[in-house]
Order: sequence, then structure tokens, then C-alpha cells
Amino acid sequence: MKLARVRTVGAEIPVIVSDEGTLLDLSDHTDDIDSEFFASGGLVRVRDLDLETLRPVDGTHVSSCVARPGLVLCIGLNYADHAEETGLEIPEEPILFQKATNTVTGPNDPIIIPKRSVKTDWEVELGVVVGSTARYLEDEAAGWAAIAGYAISNDVSERAFQIERGGQWTKGKSSESFNPLGPWLVTKDEIPDPMNLAMRTTVNGEVMQDGNTRTMIFNPGYVLWYVSQFMVLEPGDLINTGTPPGVGLGMDPPRYLTAGDVVEISIDGLGTQRQVCQDAR
Repeated sequence: MKLARVRTVGAEIPVIVSDEGTLLDLSDHTDDIDSEFFASGGLVRVRDLDLETLRPVDGTHVSSCVARPGLVLCIGLNYADHAEETGLEIPEEPILFQKATNTVTGPNDPIIIPKRSVKTDWEVELGVVVGSTARYLEDEAAGWAAIAGYAISNDVSERAFQIERGGQWTKGKSSESFNPLGPWLVTKDEIPDPMNLAMRTTVNGEVMQDGNTRTMIFNPGYVLWYVSQFMVLEPGDLINTGTPPGVGLGMDPPRYLTAGDVVEISIDGLGTQRQVCQDAR
């Protein structure tokens, strides 16, 4: 099942995507795709609907597939080959940092390059949406069970803010527009092997990242179990699980985004995003 949110005049409408790609209006059945939707069993309700009874939605703009999460948590250096390109050791435990929740935007909304930024970078990531409360989970299997589904997440980063301004990662990750999400939330039953998904990023048509989730160090089930030992994850929270190699920081010389650049990222089974970069005003 693929869920999304689309923007019309003055409103965001929750939709389900038919097998033919038609966007079908869910607003008679839920107000939004948000924490309340997941906590109240929305996935089960929607799965049981007769799609022929739903109205198609036309002429709309795709928004983030989940309304603003209560938490955006990220896992740093979670791909062995990405850790290698940055010259850092493979972590023994997951590295955790947060992004501001208002970074979450639609998959085709612009990337806004912050004022005084010179090192804005791209990161294709497998986004994991939490489906049920995760508190002191028993094991990795319980972590997998707590997942609602997956989406493409672009963990846009400003490397000078992140590395050269006191080493605070959240500072370099939380500028406006720095987390395009979607287009779809794909439920986990449609992704039989999340640990073998091709991931790709192009900038102005040139391939930058060409990786696969199989090089992930800590898998999503383990990550949810691990994180639940330190904090409570709630339905609708977003976890960005790390990026494969090919980020601008790892190039020789490094390469970063400027206004007018076009970033396109995709993950097997999860669709494609496209962002045009623009300067902050």
C-alpha cells in the first residue's frame, strides 16, 4: 500500500495510490497521515477500504508523505562504504542526532540553500516511519514489528555548519527545506527485503550516489530496538537510516550545491524525488 499527501488550495489531502498510480482521496476516512493516524490503527482501516468508492484527486502537488513528525532522528555513518569515504571508523553503536521537524518538505519542493552557506550537500536515505510506540523494545524483531513503512528521505546537510561550527551535527542538518520526504509512504508488506534496495542520486543529471541498503551497518529493526532503550519513539516519527557513499563532502575536491542545481534521488520501490536548489531570501 502506498500513501501520500497532496496539496490543494488551502489544504493537504491524504491519499492512497492505486496500482494504476491514481491518487484516491482518503479525507472521508482520516484527517491526515500523521501520528494520530498511525496510533489509531489507520493503516488497517485504509487497507480494508474498497478503492472503487474513493474519489480521484487531480491537479495536485505532492507534499511530504507524513505530516510533520514529532521526531526526526538520524543515524550517522551507517553505511560502511560511506564511513570509508569520509575517513572515519565504522561506529560500534549507532550514532544518533536530530533534525528540526520543520525541515520536512515535499519530495519536489525546492532545497533552500541557507544564507552564508558554502557547503550544502545531498544524502539519499531510507526513511523509516514508526507505526507504534517503541519503548524498551525487547529485541530486533520487535523493532521490525514497530515499523509502519518506508519512504525516500533526503538528509540535506550544510557541512560547514555541521563540522566547522562547533561540531554540532543538528546545527548543520536543520535548515529550512533540509528533509524532503516521499513521494510515497510504502507499507512494509510491499518491501519484502529492505536490506537490498538500490539507492541513487544525480545532480544536474550526473550520478553522484549509486549505492544499496545492503551496506547498511545497523538495519532498521536493530535501530528501532536500540533507540527505544534511550527514548520513546511514537507513531509517525521519522528515522533517517544513513546514506551510501557519493556525497559532496567525500569527493576530491569536495562538491556542493548552488542555486539552480537539480537534485534527483530514488530508491527501489519507493519512487523518485526532484528538487531545484534556490538561495534563501
